[in-house]
Amino acid sequence: MTDPKQIPIIKARDRLTSLPEELTEEPGAIAVTRRGEPVLAILPWDLYESIMETLEILSDEDLMAALRQSIKEASEGQAFSWDRAKQELNRDISD
Repeated sequence: MTDPKQIPIIKARDRLTSLPEELTEEPGAIAVTRRGEPVLAILPWDLYESIMETLEILSDEDLMAALRQSIKEASEGQAFSWDRAKQELNRDISD
């Protein structure tokens, strides 16, 4: 991930209403600084939601165990093709 664009808190206050458009044109986050140090992050709502979702998944021990197991199985060649997965799903639906 690239470093966020930085703007001083005084400029952020003056540009607050235009920041959503800036983030649409140049996606990412904006670090708001005070005396040169980052104190706030401004980011699009969908990015915020995806970060929160990721944190929720990462904090769920069962989901993470399942993910690690899936990665292990895939690296060991135990995965099967998308076509086979569709066939199995279709078979389960028709049963």
